[in-house]
Amino acid sequence: MIVLKDILYKVSIEAVKGSTEIAVNKIEFDSRKIQENDVFVAIRGTLSNGHDFIEKAINLGAVVVICDTLPDVIVTGITYIQVKDTNSALAFMANNYYDNPSSKLKLVGITGTNGKTTVASLLYQLFKKAGYKVGLLSTVKIMVDEVEYKATHTTPDSLTINYYLNEMVAIGCEYCFMEVSSHGIHQKRTEGLHFEGGVFTNLSHDHLDYHPTFAEYRDVKKSFFDHLPKTAFALTNIDDKNGLVMLQNTYAKKMTYALKSYADYKAQILENQLSGLLLKINENEVWVKLIGTFNAYNLLAIYGTAVQLGVESFEALRLLSELESVSGRFQFVVSDKKITAIVDYAHTPDALENVLKTINDIRTKNEQLITVVGCGGDRDKTKRPIMANIATQMSDKAIITSDNPRTENPATIIAEMEAGVEAQNFKKSLSIEDRKQAIKTACQLANPNDIILIAGKGHETYQEINGVRHDFDDMKIVKEFLEQLNK
Repeated sequence: MIVLKDILYKVSIEAVKGSTEIAVNKIEFDSRKIQENDVFVAIRGTLSNGHDFIEKAINLGAVVVICDTLPDVIVTGITYIQVKDTNSALAFMANNYYDNPSSKLKLVGITGTNGKTTVASLLYQLFKKAGYKVGLLSTVKIMVDEVEYKATHTTPDSLTINYYLNEMVAIGCEYCFMEVSSHGIHQKRTEGLHFEGGVFTNLSHDHLDYHPTFAEYRDVKKSFFDHLPKTAFALTNIDDKNGLVMLQNTYAKKMTYALKSYADYKAQILENQLSGLLLKINENEVWVKLIGTFNAYNLLAIYGTAVQLGVESFEALRLLSELESVSGRFQFVVSDKKITAIVDYAHTPDALENVLKTINDIRTKNEQLITVVGCGGDRDKTKRPIMANIATQMSDKAIITSDNPRTENPATIIAEMEAGVEAQNFKKSLSIEDRKQAIKTACQLANPNDIILIAGKGHETYQEINGVRHDFDDMKIVKEFLEQLNK
């Protein structure tokens, strides 16, 4: 139990009805999880409004209600606290409840459209190899040093973030690397956290189903850097046209990385092969196991972050050379018949173009490139024709299929993608609604030495259809079909 007033530090309070001296159990924003003596925070979400569940929360045992609008009926014996923003209040209360764990380790946030998972996951890997206890909050998984937990969001809610940060502190973690999404920033999930540094990867077309304009999407990302303290560092990709925008109003130490521009951390690609990259980073050469220009940027961000956190530069290069690719990020398998299948999370136009460019840079014209691609349902519709256009332009064959249709009709999504295919590329494309059949067809079309790219789902081991998640693993399925071809 904890005294209510002790978890209200920094919360912007507009009115109080009742006592703040009472002892409370825990904080919840899901009324279904409320127990005796809990605090219920009424959040206005995209699908439901927590204010509609205040009565239910009280009936289940809540003794405190945090809301932005006081209910019409005030129940005797319940403390009501009206705040300016319940998302912000939840963030500060979660920080206070867990005794501000982010201030007890070095927390680095990584934001941008593409590369967040790779940068965060490989930083975790690098610092583990350096001998530290490390935490990770990512799209793929949550790691409390050696212990793995399932991730449900790119950036979890404030309570979940602080819970895991507290677990990390309890076992002696010194660092934590965290993906910071635009949703997470906009919904104040990262508010009140103490960051040692922030990293910007890039900005391209995504999440315009949530953000009304690209400018808002950019400005939300920028606000993360605006709130970094003077003691932190802000590391940005200045080859991206929005890279310097991120640094405009930050108090943090400004650092840059680039392949094309003058920067604090600069790299040159000397060799680019399916087996890896030879990079020249700040005048020193290093061979790494990752592939492609986009990974050269990711590795520069990782190197710069490691150096900013105190790793000696040559040691950072040595550790870079040992890093292994992240699950579902340019993950490939070669069959006995020499067919290469690549699974990648590329689910935005920019990411798809980067992956296809990487493959086209590596391959000779003798191999066929077959791309399997879909777009998710209930998400940004404007990118659908763009992605189909990119896939058909940059591949020898493109199979348009389902991704996670969610509540949408997959045939409708596919039709919206097909609208982007230019006339000269019609003969290179076909549409197969069933994703498993699409992957099977790609394998049947492939000849020895050909390359198959399966894009969009990457690390995911499910396909979501009408609210139900069905087992579905792109890598597992393509391996099965390739093995059948070997027989």
